[in-house]
Amino acid sequence: MPRARKLTKVLDMDDVLGGLARTALAREPIRRDAARRVLAGDDELLDVVAAGSRVRRQFFGRRVKLNTIINLKSGMCPEDCGYCSQRLGSEAEILKYTWVSPDEAAGIADRAVRAGAKRVCLVASGRGPHERDITRVERTIDAIKADRPDVEVCVCLGLLSDGQADRLRAAGAHAYSHNLNTSEARYGEICSTHTFADRVDTLERATAAGLSPCSGAIFGMGESDDDVLDLAFALRDLDPDSVPVNFLIPFAGTPFEGRWELTPERCLRILALFRFVFPDVEVRLAGGREIHLRSLQPLALHLANSIFLGDYLTSEGQPGADDRQMIADAGFTVEGLEEQSLPDARHDLVVLRRRGAGTDLPANA
Repeated sequence: MPRARKLTKVLDMDDVLGGLARTALAREPIRRDAARRVLAGDDELLDVVAAGSRVRRQFFGRRVKLNTIINLKSGMCPEDCGYCSQRLGSEAEILKYTWVSPDEAAGIADRAVRAGAKRVCLVASGRGPHERDITRVERTIDAIKADRPDVEVCVCLGLLSDGQADRLRAAGAHAYSHNLNTSEARYGEICSTHTFADRVDTLERATAAGLSPCSGAIFGMGESDDDVLDLAFALRDLDPDSVPVNFLIPFAGTPFEGRWELTPERCLRILALFRFVFPDVEVRLAGGREIHLRSLQPLALHLANSIFLGDYLTSEGQPGADDRQMIADAGFTVEGLEEQSLPDARHDLVVLRRRGAGTDLPANA
């Protein structure tokens, strides 16, 4: 390539990435064509990460929030999500058990908090909870809060029905997690027992009940760039407080066991995209990071401000001591319980109405 053309391409790349960063720093929606550029691979990876890192530092500094998962009930799920080792028909050799006791869950939570976790995520397999399941979770939250009253408790129980989100909120749950997982257009390719709309409905129920909405995605299931973009923008419309980014763990014995298509670069570009789309929202590096990012995990901390500590639902994660060392080596610090997760500046988004009905000024329409 002639020198002049190379220089033009570099300047164009700087303009696009700089524009993305400026737009995100201003908390304005990024354009789809610019977002596509992040995934396309035309720009140098380190330049993409650097642009995303500017946004991450502005809103979250050098803090990394640690979260831990407690799998309250494992396996035997009636849903057929193709990525899941707990799915109907799964032949994965995972642990299978019914509900763990509140005391056992509280003990696991206590150890995690002592290791630095700020949020405890209570997860149970199944389509959705029965009323007795909600009661079990209420007792578990009570047991955890008895020793750790300040810890955030996030609950993930599948599809919610009337009143269940209110009960969880009243019990002391801070958040509800329900991922959209993939784009609406291809949702039927990964699951036939419920729909994309069902997932949106549950997240809206949780939000309406006052629970902090947590919803993200799983990548590595054959999605196109358009699928990634569709999902990112669909999530943005739901305005979640935290967005977990999972990378497929291709469990043997599941329909996706042969999918090993992700590279560390692809993962980092997806994380950068999510940082631009969700500049001041908790972007959490979640399942599959060890498998797919490998030695580039520390680089991902320049984009994500939150990670899972320890093991996942049915697979083992990197040892907690290694995670904490990685965070320190990369120049970051663990966010403490006394610190709020979202930046103070987020409250600036609330602007009191001073025009339209009841005023002398025209409405903004």
